[in-house]
Amino acid sequence: MATSLHELGARHIQNMSEAETLEPHWGYADRALPCTNDEGSCEYLDLVYHAHDLSMLYSGILWGTILSIFFLWAVLRHVGRPSSPPIAPELSPKAGLTKVRRAIGSATRQYFLPDAVRVIFGRTTRLQVVILSSLVVYLTVWSFVGLTYRTWVTPVKNMENTYNTRTTLGPWSDRIGVLAYALTPLSIMLASRESILSLITGVPYQSFNFLHRWLGYVIFAQSGLHTISWCVVEMRLYQPQPSVGLGWIAQTYMIWGVVAMFFLTLLVVLSTPWAIRLTGYEFFRKAHYVLAMVYIGACWGHWAQLKCFLLPSLLFWFVDRGFRLLRTAYLHYHHLPSGTMGFRAAQAAITRFPDSDYGDILRLDLENNQDPWEIGQHYYLCFAESSIWQSHPFTPLNAPIVEKGMVKHSYILRAKKGETKKVTELAAKKALGPGDEPTTSVILTGAYGESIMDNINLDTNIVCVAGGTGITYVLPVLLRLARSPVTRDRKMELIWAIRHAADAEWVREELELLRMAKKALNLKIRIYATRDTGSNPLFFENDEKDGITSEEKPVSSSSSTGSDAGCECGTEVPVAKTGDGEEDHDRHPKLDKLVKSFVSNTIRGPTTVFASGPGGMISDLRTIVAGCNSASKVWKGDERFDVRLVCDDRLEW
Repeated sequence: MATSLHELGARHIQNMSEAETLEPHWGYADRALPCTNDEGSCEYLDLVYHAHDLSMLYSGILWGTILSIFFLWAVLRHVGRPSSPPIAPELSPKAGLTKVRRAIGSATRQYFLPDAVRVIFGRTTRLQVVILSSLVVYLTVWSFVGLTYRTWVTPVKNMENTYNTRTTLGPWSDRIGVLAYALTPLSIMLASRESILSLITGVPYQSFNFLHRWLGYVIFAQSGLHTISWCVVEMRLYQPQPSVGLGWIAQTYMIWGVVAMFFLTLLVVLSTPWAIRLTGYEFFRKAHYVLAMVYIGACWGHWAQLKCFLLPSLLFWFVDRGFRLLRTAYLHYHHLPSGTMGFRAAQAAITRFPDSDYGDILRLDLENNQDPWEIGQHYYLCFAESSIWQSHPFTPLNAPIVEKGMVKHSYILRAKKGETKKVTELAAKKALGPGDEPTTSVILTGAYGESIMDNINLDTNIVCVAGGTGITYVLPVLLRLARSPVTRDRKMELIWAIRHAADAEWVREELELLRMAKKALNLKIRIYATRDTGSNPLFFENDEKDGITSEEKPVSSSSSTGSDAGCECGTEVPVAKTGDGEEDHDRHPKLDKLVKSFVSNTIRGPTTVFASGPGGMISDLRTIVAGCNSASKVWKGDERFDVRLVCDDRLEW
């Protein structure tokens, strides 16, 4: 504290030796009273301390607002929601709060679901950009209110004709610096995998990544303005120069400030898309952890009086890591063959599907003694035989079923480079050796994410859209519904785009189960092979009754497919064609036509579109689903125009 008093005294020319009392100020150095300097300097110090006190107050109001929003979100999340699913569609509540919720939800999706300014924000919904913009406006207001904008020209003690120019620039710079500190815990919370925000709101942790990234940019801008402003004050407005500037930059708190700004700049640069592509995601992730902790430490060294914001940041970070370890231990702490209890990795059977063009596909099947996960959740998989320092998120493609205490997991992953390529090479090497099918040790952490079936009632129509390995996100939905009570008027459809017809072999058993249950489910299956151009014995043509019009039937061999009926094609998965395959765009599903046609042909009830695949597919579906919503029609009782999109765009194919 003595050091801070000395440094602040040097900055503001407080006469500590003549002070009769020290007035404490939370988050700042104590003030020496009475002020024995010239009148202008004393007025300036009044502004400095008053502005700082307001900064701490405004930071408290900021956090009070944030916590109030999350509390209100948690309350509204449960208001009007039935405690259990209705036993029949006729019993579903159609009025009151449910009607209001559905109309508001439809209006929100209609206007805020599509992407917003993709060139700046990427594939992000308008709603998230509106939330970010509201936060920026809110912070901008708090950055300027409560300040007196004046200029004082004060003499430098014992130096004739030398004057300091004191302005509101210094207190304003301190204000945005305090706000940057205050936002640090929120940034950590938005990045946490063990997210308390997800528990409160029901929003999966990965959906907060956009706000985390842009909040980081806001903190960087605040810190940059804070740094530049004090450089102007100390190196230009205070005299004499350059002695004042050199003495200022050599102080301990300033050295730590420079260090903090350096590491914050590194954090921002290395988190840009081009830097991640250049260095690789694993380097980015590990470097981000290390740099973030060093940055917080440097902030502590720069201004320890604001540790009230830094301590929670560190606490949130370590709690997040601690709970990850506890999750892993809980999943793998079992009875060992020796009869004792201990940690044991799961053994996953590997099925390899070679693909020299785009990377081999691996299917992993394992069993673990655990509780079942919720549909839509995913696990982080660590391949212990390759590296214990990396883990990657994968969604189980099967619906969780407990049998004798064991739950089966099935995963699909494409080997590109890095860890997945190592696992593929390991599988290929094991396949050449003697013995049964190759296996590998897998350490699970999870489950993470939301339960995507919570809002599905018996009258909810279902469209599942997937690209490539994105099938793992939507397939469990249909498999779960296949085991649920059947509703006569409900419609379902699966649209899956793959590169080659043979790729359907990845989930052959699961597709066969759906094929056998599709009549009872009123399910239509369309599989599109987008890269096959020649004839293929797997393809067959559907007739009119199967939902493929004559306009959709091919006139030549094709790979766009819509599987709506069974096919005896040896041991292969049946894949049917639905359009010309002469041009690449003809072999892709026309999602706008398919989704809108599905919604218009539903008998009653809302529709939920589940989707996972490449970013372009998700962006298209956001626009399509937004166009299918109509709040006015929902308010009038036509629930068919209440269309939701539940998507997972983490996956690539």
